[in-house]
Amino acid sequence: MKRRDTIDCSGSDTTDTLMALRIASIFIIYIAASLGALFPVLAKKSKFINAPKSLFDFAKYFGSGVIIATAFIHLLSPALDELGSPCLSEGWSEYPYALALCLLSIFSIFIVELVAFRWGTSMLAKIGMHHDAHGHDIGSHAAHGPEGNMMDSAASSTGAVLEDVEAFPDSSSSVSQTMRPHSEKDQSGKEGHHQQPSPHSHQILDSAISQVVGVGILEFGVVLHSVLIGLTLAVNEGFKVLFVVLVFHQTFEGLGIGSRLAYMNLPQKYNYVPIIGAVVYGFTTPIGIAIGLGLRTVYNPNSPTASIVSGVLDSLSAGILIYTGLVELLAHEFLFNKEMMESSNARLTYALGAMLLGCGLMALLGKWA
Repeated sequence: MKRRDTIDCSGSDTTDTLMALRIASIFIIYIAASLGALFPVLAKKSKFINAPKSLFDFAKYFGSGVIIATAFIHLLSPALDELGSPCLSEGWSEYPYALALCLLSIFSIFIVELVAFRWGTSMLAKIGMHHDAHGHDIGSHAAHGPEGNMMDSAASSTGAVLEDVEAFPDSSSSVSQTMRPHSEKDQSGKEGHHQQPSPHSHQILDSAISQVVGVGILEFGVVLHSVLIGLTLAVNEGFKVLFVVLVFHQTFEGLGIGSRLAYMNLPQKYNYVPIIGAVVYGFTTPIGIAIGLGLRTVYNPNSPTASIVSGVLDSLSAGILIYTGLVELLAHEFLFNKEMMESSNARLTYALGAMLLGCGLMALLGKWA
């Protein structure tokens, strides 16, 4: 921790050095972040980009590692420093507020998901549908195919968007095929249709809403972090090193968000949602940089107010990403995923290696940013 007499707690750095590069960083980081977030989404939707499935699997697991490392190294650690700043009153040092806020965030997300799960399960029971949270008794595609994805998303507001989808048929046809609660074949071999259309419509709407809410929670934590680091970059004295690091930082983080957006399995009319999510992410850090440049003569990142605001937001964001990373990504992708548990050692090693690579690279960037 820095000594109080070695940092400026009242004034601000009003230097205009490297202003041209600072302004250019708005556009450079925007391009890097947007490419990272948009590429998985557009590659999945485009017929012209013939990317192999293994590439998407790598991006997904790599992105999971990035999100987990972001939570601990790029959010929780700075929050501890910010709320333990010597510029704050002594009361802030008497309790680990950053850890407490992070814990509050984790349990808040858990309670929200728990309530949504119970409500969704109850709704499914009323229309005669069975829900298995982890897909253990629905078959190998329960956790990875559109069938499992749609049923999970109706019960969980945050879990559905993070389920791995192996098959991506046209959304309108896949939804109509997978959401018939009691469809069965008659003696002639033709499929009989359920007579009540209302559960079908309810499931489509519920699936879309729950997936949008789920990815919104994930992106909310990342967006707060991106705006704050953009604001810091604009007024930081060590701009050159931080700028280079943040280009890679935002690209990797964008890849993590983009890979999750790409795996959303929505009805046709909601196909624009992943693209909007990627575009919004691309703008966040540039917006922070622009705000920082506009306030560079009055904003001091070491001031008590700035430390408190940044520390609180970083702590809450860390809790969101910790819960999402450990529960929704690690647990659901590996432990509760029947297909992954029954896969070959080579595939499991590949998935773990990609995840650890993403986590390791993002954690390494924490040395400079």
